[in-house]
Amino acid sequence: MKGINITITVLIASAFFGYLFAFIAGLCRLSNNIVLRKFTGFYVEIFRGTSLIVQLFWLYYAIPILFSIDLGSDWWAGVIAIALNYGAYMSEIVRGSILSVAKGQSEAATALNMSRFQRMRLVIFPQAVRMMLPEFGNYLIQMLKATSLVSLIGLHDILYYGDILRSSNLSQAPIVYLLVLVFYFILALPLIFLTRKMESISKKGVAS
Repeated sequence: MKGINITITVLIASAFFGYLFAFIAGLCRLSNNIVLRKFTGFYVEIFRGTSLIVQLFWLYYAIPILFSIDLGSDWWAGVIAIALNYGAYMSEIVRGSILSVAKGQSEAATALNMSRFQRMRLVIFPQAVRMMLPEFGNYLIQMLKATSLVSLIGLHDILYYGDILRSSNLSQAPIVYLLVLVFYFILALPLIFLTRKMESISKKGVAS
């Protein structure tokens, strides 16, 4: 129970920044500016192509040593690592969902003399968001499970205290880790319900 606070706060902050990075990177990948497209493409491929654990250690250990950049605390290092990693994955969902909106929608908006920004804001983006919802829900559950990695940099989350209990009595290790599993499952239950709700919402109002 002592570790729940850290687990939940890391999850909430990681989800907020992860979705923010996803929308920014996803939209930049569709930009007409080639420099912006290449830069965000580099970010996406780097964070999708390397391990989250390695990214976490880089942010916590390597970057402060190599570049003298202080992220403030181990909590922020964990949040930023998870957000950047899952933001890269979800940016492809953003990009793919926008491209999946029927071309007739954009053509109809053009016929109404809408600007490119108006077409995106009023016609394409609202439909694309509904297609993003189910996958966003799935990645939220993935982020919850990823919070267990922050124990590797000393954050006192659920797994951290589980390891302390296990180390004090090795014979109780199976029970301790079973309880850790149950804790994560209980935390995931409302997210599973939320994902199913998102799936039902996403089925409405999308042109095909």
